[in-house]
Amino acid sequence: MRKTRQYHYALSFGILFMLLILLLFFNIGIGSVSISVNDIIRVLLQSDIKDMFFRIIWEIRLPRTIAVTILGGALAISGFLLQTYFHNPIAGPFVLGISSGAKLTVAILMIFFLNQGRIISSFWMMVAAFAGSMLSMGFVLAVAKRVGNMSMLVVCGVMVSYICSAVTDFIVTFAEDSNIVNLHNWSLGSFSGTSWNQVETMSLVVFMTIAACILISKPIGAYQLGEAYARNMGVNIRWFRVLLILLSSVLSACVTAFAGPVSFVGIAVPHLIKFLFKTAKPLVMIPACFIGGAVFCLFSDLLARIMFAPTELSIGSVTAVFGAPIVIYMMIHQRKRNAL
Repeated sequence: MRKTRQYHYALSFGILFMLLILLLFFNIGIGSVSISVNDIIRVLLQSDIKDMFFRIIWEIRLPRTIAVTILGGALAISGFLLQTYFHNPIAGPFVLGISSGAKLTVAILMIFFLNQGRIISSFWMMVAAFAGSMLSMGFVLAVAKRVGNMSMLVVCGVMVSYICSAVTDFIVTFAEDSNIVNLHNWSLGSFSGTSWNQVETMSLVVFMTIAACILISKPIGAYQLGEAYARNMGVNIRWFRVLLILLSSVLSACVTAFAGPVSFVGIAVPHLIKFLFKTAKPLVMIPACFIGGAVFCLFSDLLARIMFAPTELSIGSVTAVFGAPIVIYMMIHQRKRNAL
């Protein structure tokens, strides 16, 4: 039985890795200028040959592709942590209003810096997004103490999202026209224009956070079996909850800061991974969610670029088209299971 399970895990990881490698080459090679696999490998291995393909790959497509991979994985893990915390299959950064809170604070800071004729740095975008995420999550947690019904909690999260979006729109009304264009492009969600400096920053933040998630995988597994069981296993429930919220907020804030609000990835991908691996073990789910989120976002970003080229769609629109049906199915499936 154990060997069968390990074989299933290995096969599932193999499928995800194959999809990841395939989509990495597709995202680098497909665009207004098509680049063959041989040329991609040649440019990646021989960086001294600085031709047109070199500039397209190293200055435009490769940093964007790496950013999509890292941030897509981060968003999926954030959703998994929130679903574990709330014991709710449709909990996620977008549904609970965390992404909208991050969007609000980043928008305020962007408008302030742009009015001063300055460009906001990646560090301050991260700080602003994290502050907004924590404010939104704090409100949701305050409501959670008074509301026992998880369905009502999700509704409260949606209301928080609407409030943050309304305040953002109110602030944008008094911004200068040139600033509104920059803010509008960011608020739709996009990975375009990613630089290597941004890739370095997001890599450091995301991988350090994921390492922390792996280190607490055993307490997460105990918490999945219930608070009483986790407490009997020696888990400090209060501090463990705080840690889960901090880790999930850092991951979702990092995504919002660099790519804008991206919807439904944090909800849909963990369910797809659970369905593929037939398990919810954290040591399996954390790396699998990262790869699954990367695959999901790479596929969505590829469609966003090529469907109506040269016009590029927002990444949030594409992820919503594929992620929303999964969420609807999970809500219906959960209701049927509760009825039984």
